[in-house]
Amino acid sequence: MSTSAPLRDALDRPGPSISFEFFPPKDDAGERTLWTSIRDLEPLRPAFVSVTYGAGGSTRDRTVRITGRIASETTLRPVGHLTCVGQTCDELRTTIGQYATAGVSDVLALRGDPPGGVGTRWQQHPGGLANATELVRLVRRLGSFCVGVAAFTRGHREAPSLEADARVLAAKAAAGAEFAVTQFFFRAEEYFALVERAAAHGCDVPVLPGIMPVTSLGQVTTMARLSGFEVPPEVMARLQPLADNPAALRMEGALIATELCGELLAGGAPRLHFYTLNRSTATRQVFADLGVGVPA
Repeated sequence: MSTSAPLRDALDRPGPSISFEFFPPKDDAGERTLWTSIRDLEPLRPAFVSVTYGAGGSTRDRTVRITGRIASETTLRPVGHLTCVGQTCDELRTTIGQYATAGVSDVLALRGDPPGGVGTRWQQHPGGLANATELVRLVRRLGSFCVGVAAFTRGHREAPSLEADARVLAAKAAAGAEFAVTQFFFRAEEYFALVERAAAHGCDVPVLPGIMPVTSLGQVTTMARLSGFEVPPEVMARLQPLADNPAALRMEGALIATELCGELLAGGAPRLHFYTLNRSTATRQVFADLGVGVPA
C-alpha cells in the first residue's frame, strides 16, 4: 500500500473517518480469525489499523509480524504497537527498526500495564524506559515516525487526579506525539471534558475517541474493571436484561455504540476509533447505522 501522505495529515482532514484496533491472537487459529476480520473491514478504508500486544508484551513477536504483513499484503495503513514493558532501550530500538523495515511509519507508544498485572506496582525494566513520554522521545529520535499515545476519559487508574492525567497527555504531545487514542468509554461528555482539560494544558493534538461495541456482557465488564472503571449504570440497565439472549445483546450493544458515535461526531470529535475484539460484524453494523458513508 502507499502511505506517502503522513498520518497526521490524514487525521487533520475534515469529515468523519474511522480506525480499528485488533487484539493480539494467541495462536494460529486466532490469527486466522483476525485476518478474516481485517479483510472484512478493509473495504471501509479506515485511516489506520493497529494490533496490540498481549499482557506483559507476551505476543510482541506475533504482533510485529502481523503488523508487517498488514503493511505489505493489504491496502491498510498499520500503526505499530510499542510498549515499555519487558524491553531494554536497545530491544525497543530493535523493535522500532523491525517496524521501519516492514514499511510501518506510524507507531502507538504506550507505557503498558505493570509486568505483574493490573493492580500491581509499575516497575521500570532494567535498562528500559519509565513511561510513555520517554518512549515517544525515543521513537522520534529514531526516524520520521508519526507517533500516537493513549488518553483516558476518566484518567489513568494510577493518576492522582484528572488534572494530573491531562498534564501527562500534554507532556506526551510536547515530546512529539501527534495524536492520541482514548480507552473505550460510554459517555460522550467524558470525552469532551478530557479534550478540554488537555487543551487547557497546551495539548492540541487530535484525540480519537475509543469505541467498543458490546458483544459480551462478561467481557465488557471485565475489560472495564481492568481499565479502572465500571460500565455506567445506564448502559448496564440496557444490557443486563439481555444477558441470556446473545443476539439481542449484540444488537443492543451496537445500538449503544451507534448512539455514542452520533453524539461524538455531532460534538466535533475528529475521528472514531473502534476496538473490534477481532470480530467485524458489530463494527460494520455500527458503521452502517451511522450512515456517514465510506471514508475517502
